[in-house]
Amino acid sequence: MNDHKIPRHLSAKTRKFCARILEDFALERHHFEILCRTAEAMDRADAARDLVTKEGLTVVDRYGTPKAHPAVAIERDARTAVLRGLRELGLDVDTSDAPRAPRTRDYGRRAA
Repeated sequence: MNDHKIPRHLSAKTRKFCARILEDFALERHHFEILCRTAEAMDRADAARDLVTKEGLTVVDRYGTPKAHPAVAIERDARTAVLRGLRELGLDVDTSDAPRAPRTRDYGRRAA
């Protein structure tokens, strides 16, 4: 099922990344959508990093006080989205022989 079309708006580097994933894994439609959103987040992180590299880590506000460049937060958030997307796809985990506890109703919640 490799009839997925990689979006044209992605950068060449990210398109190559997606193509390699599609070569190595048979993704269902909903997994391909996750891959596309993850790829968009990769491009967003790269664009924010380029902007920070160009303009610096800090900017001066109207009072003359240096503050973190807004693109620093954009890059951080986009990187988090990339990692979560890749984790959600689970491409690097072989679960065929690894025992795993079943999910319970309180999965992911803190103990009270």
